[in-house]
Amino acid sequence: MNIKITDKAVSWFENEMGLEPGDGVHFFGKVYGKTEIHEGFSVGMRIEKPDSNLLGKVKINGITYFASKEDDWFFSRYDLVVDYDDKKEEPIYHFNAKE
Repeated sequence: MNIKITDKAVSWFENEMGLEPGDGVHFFGKVYGKTEIHEGFSVGMRIEKPDSNLLGKVKINGITYFASKEDDWFFSRYDLVVDYDDKKEEPIYHFNAKE
């Protein structure tokens, strides 16, 4: 699984969540909500340092954005793109089918 974080989203995470180099952001599937590909589930996130059980990760400005293998059920067959929604003033998640 590949993870891409747009520049606008990176700015939001760093400013709104007060992230610093060495921190991590864990993306995971959670009950309730909706995504482009899931009904009844949405993307959750929490500040957490990654372990060795990773499904995908990207490091930007010293911050590791990642998903764990236990969430393969949620991210299976997709790459995650995290962007920023200017109207809602929050991250927005897109799922791109793996080729």
